[in-house]
Amino acid sequence: MRRMQTLLKTYRDDFPILQKVLYGKYPLVYLDNAATTQKPRQVVEAMTEEYYNVNANVHRGVHFLSQKATELHEASRETVCRFLGARSTREIVFTRGTTESINLVASCFGQAFMKEGDEVIISEMEHHSNIVSWQLVQARQGIRIRVLPITDDGRLRMEEYEKLFNERTRIVSITHISNVLGTVNPVRDIIRIAHEHGVPILIDGAQSTPHMPIDVQSLDCDFFAFSGHKIYGPTGIGVLYGKEEWLDRIPPYMGGGEMIKNVSFEKTTFNELPYKFEAGTPDYVASTGLARALEYVTSIGFDAIQAHERDLTAYAIRRLMEVEGMKIYGPSIEEHDAVISFQVGNIHHLDMGTLLDRLGIAVRTGHHCAEPLMRRLGIEGTCRASFALYNTRQDVDALVAGIQRVRQMF
Repeated sequence: MRRMQTLLKTYRDDFPILQKVLYGKYPLVYLDNAATTQKPRQVVEAMTEEYYNVNANVHRGVHFLSQKATELHEASRETVCRFLGARSTREIVFTRGTTESINLVASCFGQAFMKEGDEVIISEMEHHSNIVSWQLVQARQGIRIRVLPITDDGRLRMEEYEKLFNERTRIVSITHISNVLGTVNPVRDIIRIAHEHGVPILIDGAQSTPHMPIDVQSLDCDFFAFSGHKIYGPTGIGVLYGKEEWLDRIPPYMGGGEMIKNVSFEKTTFNELPYKFEAGTPDYVASTGLARALEYVTSIGFDAIQAHERDLTAYAIRRLMEVEGMKIYGPSIEEHDAVISFQVGNIHHLDMGTLLDRLGIAVRTGHHCAEPLMRRLGIEGTCRASFALYNTRQDVDALVAGIQRVRQMF
């Protein structure tokens, strides 16, 4: 463990913002990583280098800068392809993030394969992006949303899952890890059961991709979505992986440049994959930043990242339970990912978060874009501490000391 702490101290130095002092007094303790991670200098420097030296629109230029920018952009797609274990770069679509990726699937799959009375299965712990996107399809086409319930300790009720399937089930859309509960869902079983019923499945990987290796071929999911900014990359870029057979069959999400082969006033022919889904100028600099971020975590290795984060999460849960009135939501320590949602007595979560901030401690407060889950838990919101590879036990100790100080105020 000492070797691990030394190793991660080295990587922590790659994140200059972690040296920041807040309010002229308190060193930053950043525990809002489920919302967005901080960026290592390698990512920022790669993007700065491209803006200063290779900036030009991609794909359609014959001049030197455009050719170089295109090479970087497509090399980034190859990096993502390897990172996810996809069969081909044709299966890697750049989007603005997980939310756009899910909306793309809901809109395009819904348009092609769903009609009034058809059904999608989601779960009670989904992020709003995996609820509202399907409600939009429901409003347009009259589909039905079936909801897989959870247990009181935040696990999917898998015994109820298979009962939701019927002849009208067209797709399943489930989160890999809950952004509130830290529950790691049994996605292999979820995928297998869906396929036994002949139903494709979309996995929301926003919270899993930063913490564990993903192999989409091994998982055998039909679609997989994640965001760059949650895995040490830039904001405004994400990825939709889709099996080529499905991406070929669904229509484009948006129209415009890049996603076409030929356009006339009578007819438009769409481009090949993945460009059919990438209308307009892509964020080609952000794709470079995303590739550097993926290379960064790969160079550290997920074995090291998981070992560190599991130790940190278990330590944090043990320490937090020392606080009088502490309530932690979600499964047991052994099944908890690097997200801890909590309440302390009758202290409002917004008060707790605001006062922790004045001590230099950044946590997230509110419903975490999961209002149906909050209603299921019978609460308005929580405080949420979430960890990354650069967090330490000292960060946890600062959090616990801060909570104790706030509790004494009340």
